Amino acid sequence: MDAAPTIAMVAGEPSGDLLASLLLKSLRTRWPGLRARGIGGPQMAAQHFDAWWPTEKLAVRGYLEVLPRLPELLRIRRQLADRLVQEKPDLFIGVDAPDFNFDLEARLKSAGLKTLHFVSPSFWAWRPEKLLKLKAGADYVLCLFPFEPELLAAQGIAATYVGHPLASVIPMVPDRAAARRDLGLDQSSPVIALLPGSRSAEIKHLLPRFLAAAGLIRQARPTAQFAVPAVPHLLAGIQAAAEASGLGSALKVVPGQSHAVLAACDATLIASGTATLEAALFKRPMVIAYAMPGLSYWLMRRKRQLPWIGLPNVLCAPREWLHRPPDMAAHAFADRPDAPYVVPELVQDAATPRALADAVLDWLGAPEKISDIEQRFTALHYELQRDTARLATNAIETLLAR
Repeated sequence: MDAAPTIAMVAGEPSGDLLASLLLKSLRTRWPGLRARGIGGPQMAAQHFDAWWPTEKLAVRGYLEVLPRLPELLRIRRQLADRLVQEKPDLFIGVDAPDFNFDLEARLKSAGLKTLHFVSPSFWAWRPEKLLKLKAGADYVLCLFPFEPELLAAQGIAATYVGHPLASVIPMVPDRAAARRDLGLDQSSPVIALLPGSRSAEIKHLLPRFLAAAGLIRQARPTAQFAVPAVPHLLAGIQAAAEASGLGSALKVVPGQSHAVLAACDATLIASGTATLEAALFKRPMVIAYAMPGLSYWLMRRKRQLPWIGLPNVLCAPREWLHRPPDMAAHAFADRPDAPYVVPELVQDAATPRALADAVLDWLGAPEKISDIEQRFTALHYELQRDTARLATNAIETLLAR
């Protein structure tokens, strides 16, 4: 296809905004006149994306938490679908956000539009029924992790492993001193990154625990410094919580710049999600936390396929734990006590400030463990480092040419 295509995209949270922006940059190299529109965030806008709605409109999680927003989300999806069916872009790319994108893709596909899903849903971790919707909605899938295409092929879904774009963006050897200098952090004192998530619900459930844990860490390590990167629409609330925490100048709230904060830190206390993979690519030891309302957690837990919630533990797991067919009743497998962990996970009631602080302090007091995890994460970095831009663009070009 020689003419510059028109592409519609939907990215539903900051991590999707980042992935989509990297893909857009590559596509514009192949087609300088590319037109892209739909739902996106500031990083996509920097690639000349025309955002009809902002990404934060879709930034919700959980079962019960989405209910108050459901009418608005359904209205946005309906209006977007109507507009795209009328305008008929050359391709629709759903970037993650499966709960929003899968039904949208199915409608667009039934209307004759070509559809591609960027980021395979984590059906191997939880909610295996996602595969049915993925198969119904997407003509093709771009996978970030090497084991996924084989599992998808077994379900009759065409897919390609393109590597993870972040593995080409994040340096193999981050410059900690430069990052601390840029952020105004002391070079000789330990730095703990606090990443409580990018959604308001995550902030609500995790930030108070993280700040309380920081206070306990500070008691044990009086020179410890803390940095919190904040997405713009949550900055004011995070700053208010930081000012009330009693940590004073030991805590720095940074607008954005999560990569700079991860590069600067010695360890991170971090919410489960894409940020944990970013922390692994920065070779940083971490403590993963996850918390949500009790009923939502109970419902989610019943859909689990694996023992872990954190991507670093999943990606570093022996492959036999992953190369197994999706099972709608695999909860017992998820509870296996022999599951190997490379970083600790503290989930729901276990994520107390005391437990979080102790887990971080364990890292700070074990330089040999930090060296081991740095080596393991370096190997993972090489495994995920592919020419993602070229591979993804080639797959899209092939799909457009059909």
